Amino acid sequence: MGVGLLFGFLLAAVARTLNHHASWKVEDCSKFASDTGGTGVTILDAAYIPQNASITIPTCRLVGRVPYGEKGNNSVIFELWLPSVEKYNGRFLVVGNGGMAGTIPTQVITLNLNQGYAVAGGNAGHLASENNGGSGAPGVYLPYMHDDEQVRAWIHNSIAYLTPPARQIATAFYRKAPKYSYYEGCSTGGAQGFALAQFHPGLFDGIVAKGPGNWYSHLALSFLYNAQVTQGSAFLPQTALDLITQAVLAKCDTIDGVEDGVLENPLLCDFDVASLECGSPGTTGNSSECLTPNQVSAARRIYSGPADARSGASLYPGFSVGSETEWMVQEGVLVEAFSIPILQNMLFDNLSYDAAQFDWGADVDALDARIGARIDAVSPDLSQLAAAGGKMIVLQGWADPLNAATWPIEHLRQLEASSGGDVGAWFRLFMIPGGGHCGAASHYPQVPAVWHALDAVARWVETGHAPTEILATDPADEGRAGKTSKLCPWPRTARFRGGNVNDWNSFVCEG
Repeated sequence: MGVGLLFGFLLAAVARTLNHHASWKVEDCSKFASDTGGTGVTILDAAYIPQNASITIPTCRLVGRVPYGEKGNNSVIFELWLPSVEKYNGRFLVVGNGGMAGTIPTQVITLNLNQGYAVAGGNAGHLASENNGGSGAPGVYLPYMHDDEQVRAWIHNSIAYLTPPARQIATAFYRKAPKYSYYEGCSTGGAQGFALAQFHPGLFDGIVAKGPGNWYSHLALSFLYNAQVTQGSAFLPQTALDLITQAVLAKCDTIDGVEDGVLENPLLCDFDVASLECGSPGTTGNSSECLTPNQVSAARRIYSGPADARSGASLYPGFSVGSETEWMVQEGVLVEAFSIPILQNMLFDNLSYDAAQFDWGADVDALDARIGARIDAVSPDLSQLAAAGGKMIVLQGWADPLNAATWPIEHLRQLEASSGGDVGAWFRLFMIPGGGHCGAASHYPQVPAVWHALDAVARWVETGHAPTEILATDPADEGRAGKTSKLCPWPRTARFRGGNVNDWNSFVCEG
């Protein structure tokens, strides 16, 4: 063999060796999919997605099925989106579900893919197409609620089922394991985040849980209670809700040093809704400018939250002042979408059950035993997450229309009590003034609605610097484009120190 021919042969051999160890190209997505054996996953679809208006990075998109359960009859359907190696940031991310799930959160996957993450998300172990399109409704049979494995997968386990094989596939695609693994979810996804911390503490380096419904069974009870106390003459129309919030802001808006139509810390506002009762000093007696005694009573009950009829013990926190303008869904929509379907399908197994007959004593015990044990994630002991080196950030909007804002504060106190003190080395809660559920509150459009918590938890994990503030950007009101705000780790709150009120640098975290 001549020298030139030998040299060419050696170059070809080296090239083949290098190619074997190089990352796959996203254009070869389908070919890669056929080479993913040994992961326990069945690949259902594979497609190359070129860069476009919504997906700004060339991507390999895989759809897979992971079986679970004793017989393997159930499965989690998931998608794994792999950005091109040139844009990949070396991090693996799993995103959570919303509501009753049953679908894959592709919009959230896309947002994070565009930041360079390899992103996975699943359907929580059941199909929306088999469960009323993923929505609950009175009198509707929801099959997944009658399958114990699917119920436990929904919040507790589905993320843990899909994560190891999805991460293994990402490792095969890039020919090296991700440097770090993260989870982010809101609402039901926030509950899934707490379930990961409680039941699967070593699975992720960092967890972000927003608007967490981790006491899901009692969250459903709060929907039922608020709907019951606003029936008939106690109903609070939107005009009444707006009236209350306007009165709250008139009294307490400037507590944080700036008048911006938002309460920084509602717990500092000493407001009595009875001041708006028709006939009270300052009211006109006009029904559009005051509340009837029954409406005042209803508002007070929503502030208090449901209680056990036997002991008076709180079953779930009530709502905070300043959130009233967001309450309308509490007066009927949520009870029909969540509470009644859960009671009819999971507790009483009777689609004709009348929720007005719910016993706020004995039925609570039954709910805790039959439902709470399978879907709640409220252990005050998350020491295994801390021991594994995991970091967790929780965010909660003060004007969340679904979740009473003080629940995460109460749960933080439970964690501190269990740990014997401060948990700030691995767990931090950020409260969001005027924040809604997973984003903007409809009546607070001036509030920045994108919360950069994933960036914060990544810095915490990768540099060891715990977050002392989080940036919020992008208000829903286009007229406020460019406005930013500062979110502070509870119990610290942001106070204006002078300058531009629309710049987060003009605020400092105090307390």
